[in-house]
Amino acid sequence: MSVHLHWFLPTGGDGRTLVDRHAYAHNAPAAPGVRAPDIDYLAQIARAADQLGFEAVLTPTGTWCEDAWLTTVALSQHTERLKFLVAFRPGVISPVLAAQMAATYQRITRGRLLLNVVTGGDSAEQRRFGDHLDHDERYARTDEFLQVVRGVWEGRPYDFHGSHYQVDGGLVALPPEPRPQIFFGGSSPAAGPVAARNADVYLTWGEPPEQVKRKIDWIRGLAEAEGRDVRFGIRMHVISRDSARDAWATADRLLADLDEETIAAAQQALGRSESVGQQRMLALHGGSRDKLEISPNLWAGVGLVRGGAGTALVGSHAEVADRIEEYHALGIEHFVLSGYPHLEEVYWFGEGVRPELAARGLLPPSVGAPAPGAGAAAVPLLVAGGR
Repeated sequence: MSVHLHWFLPTGGDGRTLVDRHAYAHNAPAAPGVRAPDIDYLAQIARAADQLGFEAVLTPTGTWCEDAWLTTVALSQHTERLKFLVAFRPGVISPVLAAQMAATYQRITRGRLLLNVVTGGDSAEQRRFGDHLDHDERYARTDEFLQVVRGVWEGRPYDFHGSHYQVDGGLVALPPEPRPQIFFGGSSPAAGPVAARNADVYLTWGEPPEQVKRKIDWIRGLAEAEGRDVRFGIRMHVISRDSARDAWATADRLLADLDEETIAAAQQALGRSESVGQQRMLALHGGSRDKLEISPNLWAGVGLVRGGAGTALVGSHAEVADRIEEYHALGIEHFVLSGYPHLEEVYWFGEGVRPELAARGLLPPSVGAPAPGAGAAAVPLLVAGGR
């Protein structure tokens, strides 16, 4: 079981701070080093990830970022091998249309689409898109949505009559080849059975290893009851440097940029989320700057102000590789990583940690990957899903 490495595309904007400043900020003060998510900058990140041997990049979904489908299909023309893990919400699109879009995408990109299904844990965000279902009903709808998608990919008329979708003769005339893998996350009791029945890869945010193991055991047991085999992935940030001291100094600098008012406002906003995964992220630090290293090399400082994935692996390249190896031993295959800023951090990781993992036999040799020993050279809050 090899490790699959993925990076993140900051389609809401990027910069040198943990406080997200996105492309649609109203009256937001300019901050040093903030980068707009224009196609040229995103192409730099995508090309770097491609050249450094990453398999795919995750693109988020929501109000505060560019549309993931359109952005990534444009970026596919700037890259050669890189796949795109496109986040989208089932509640705002027809499942038959989504299946057709995925099939078209696969043909345009020659098979470089992965799908990240985001059910949504913030009712205010959902209502912006006209979705008024409650938390558990959204998961029930996602269950039906994915059944329809898989059904119409069979290439013959498909009927489905459920509580949320009524489809008669649904069809994708030219099914996608290959079928896109479906990544899916959710920590609530309503989410587990949906993952077990439909997901190819269950994706969790970066919790301490013992908590991740309990999640894996939970989903694996549900999947076995369905006669299915689900693989596992983890979404987290990373700060990797030539020495642990340099890595923690970077984390300390990011923390020093945050004032108490900013943290309090973020925690209040994030605390309203219905997402069980988000509440688990908040519980890791309790809104406090104290004791943010919640497990060896696992830092919860990102989650003080950022929604979604709120932890980072921090340390030397070897230490970060140690932690990835530890999660891998639990059953994690896919690592979806990011860092601030994303362009610089993809080089730190790709030139520092990736050779460590390859030397340990966790990665197959990859064309375009850096050689072992290569070194790297020296607002409004984003609470949306798919992050």
